[in-house]
Amino acid sequence: MDTEGSYVCDNCGEEIIVPIDPSAGSSQEYVEDCPVCCHPNVLRVEIDEDGDVRIWGEAEQD
Repeated sequence: MDTEGSYVCDNCGEEIIVPIDPSAGSSQEYVEDCPVCCHPNVLRVEIDEDGDVRIWGEAEQD
């Protein structure tokens, strides 16, 4: 299984690499500030039965 994943920040368009924590479950959602533009992103992580990781981010709504 991958220990890192990446998403594209909805605010600045930069590709951001984040660590993956499989112990948090196969479906995760959390807010993380972009290290480039500092805007918050809602990150969603899905880990399938084979350990493949899918991650995407969306701008957090006020």
